[in-house]
Amino acid sequence: MIYPIVAYGHPVLRKVAEDIEEGDLDVKKLIEDMFETMYNAHGVGLAAPQIGKAIRIFVVDGSPMGDDEEDDEMEGFKKVFINPIIVEEKGEKWGFEEGCLSIPDVRETVMRHDTVTINYLDENFEEHEETYDGVKARIIQHEYDHIEGVLFTDYLSSFKKRLLKSRLTNISKGKVSSGYRMTFPKK
Repeated sequence: MIYPIVAYGHPVLRKVAEDIEEGDLDVKKLIEDMFETMYNAHGVGLAAPQIGKAIRIFVVDGSPMGDDEEDDEMEGFKKVFINPIIVEEKGEKWGFEEGCLSIPDVRETVMRHDTVTINYLDENFEEHEETYDGVKARIIQHEYDHIEGVLFTDYLSSFKKRLLKSRLTNISKGKVSSGYRMTFPKK
């Protein structure tokens, strides 16, 4: 099932998501639906709040970012993170242009740490603690922010936010073309 993507301005994007208990819901079906929704929207990550669910789960698949033959680092980087906790962010911060399915047609440079260590449960509720760097770390940090009620635009300078204000307002009012179904905040 392909869910509509929740647009900027919807309150669920600002909630700190709740942990998932094993048996609470059909996690395997939810994961399948989240990947299907993400691929339909041509994303590399999707967090549950982006489909209107304030629960701590996100999926990633970085393989579309590894189009260059020499850059196969992203190949096979397809994962599910349930109830994740970032244990440590370290390394130099570096800038990279980010976008978000909930904020279509807006891309801005965001500074993030180079390395992240994350503790999480996989789709079988088995615990893992792993360290990622580079673009993988960035994708994880971006999606993790979603389950903490944070958006990439929160990292922008107040000047950049003022420049984007009318575009963000238009997105929240449904005045945007995304190429995929979206849900907009109630008026």
